[in-house]
Amino acid sequence: MHNLLVVACSTRPSRIGFPFAEWTAERAAADGRFTVEIADLRELDLPNYDEPHHPRMHRYENDHTKAWSHIVERADAIIFVTPEYNHGFPGSLKTAIDFLHDEWKFKPAACVSYGGIAAGTRAVQMLKPVLSCLQMIPVYEGINIAFPGEYLKDGRFNASKLHDDAAKSMFDSLDAWAGRNASLYVRHG
Repeated sequence: MHNLLVVACSTRPSRIGFPFAEWTAERAAADGRFTVEIADLRELDLPNYDEPHHPRMHRYENDHTKAWSHIVERADAIIFVTPEYNHGFPGSLKTAIDFLHDEWKFKPAACVSYGGIAAGTRAVQMLKPVLSCLQMIPVYEGINIAFPGEYLKDGRFNASKLHDDAAKSMFDSLDAWAGRNASLYVRHG
């Protein structure tokens, strides 16, 4: 089994995306190929980058950085659950990514995006070069949720068959890449 990290990227007090992260984690656990952990960037509350050394050095001084490093380090694959803000992904996600370096290497990453008619797809397209720069493997498959408010009922994501089918394809790709690249991971003790 692979360790899958689902990252809830919105930190807004009025966010609607956390139910999508919960559904993704539940769906991944039910798939049977993953142990799943959710990292909520709102709960982690990372400040603007405040480490004195480049993250490539892995000489972290702050407890929040060390905790975030351990969370990402134990993941074999990652799903970013992200809204689209002004045709891009939220600053909270960029901050979380920039805190680390080697912890991201060679890990497959997928996106569950949401927002308006474009369903967050522009945010995903802006995120992929950032992930590639860190030597992650952005997989093609993902889930895009247009008009996300229409799929929320009593605080839960009421997924359609299309969302379920997209999840299956996304998990297939993450499973394949995580297995293929397990020996490449750079781990720090």
